Amino acid sequence: MIHPLSDVQSKNIGNNTNVWQFCVILPDAQIGENCNICSHCLIENDVVIGNNVTIKCGVQIWDGMRIGDNVFIGPNVTFCNDRHPKSRNKDWVLEPVVIEHGASVGANVTILPGVIVGAGAIIGAGSVVTKNVPTGATVIGNPARMR
Repeated sequence: MIHPLSDVQSKNIGNNTNVWQFCVILPDAQIGENCNICSHCLIENDVVIGNNVTIKCGVQIWDGMRIGDNVFIGPNVTFCNDRHPKSRNKDWVLEPVVIEHGASVGANVTILPGVIVGAGAIIGAGSVVTKNVPTGATVIGNPARMR
């Protein structure tokens, strides 16, 4: 189901995926099957999202991101892909974020550029993730640390 109040330009969306109102999905984005993309999300072009992924409201998925199967991304999670952001910087360097299969990212988490979140990892709500999260780890806080 693609809500009529969304702007979905991609044809690469799997079966049984729901895209709710006020989402923008750019033409080259790839989204798997059985996903739930909640309202007010933006998904850029160079993005690959696996199957059975939930992306809650208010999330932007920027170019370069890879999200594995069975991932949960909570509301208002912020991903960053540029370590030195400046307006109209033509020389910026893309540092994508990777979220491996089965990971869960809590509400209002911020993940800095180039971070890899390992399979099955859990990131507690409100955390700021500054470095890679190992497979199966639980991290919380600012900066996010293992529990």
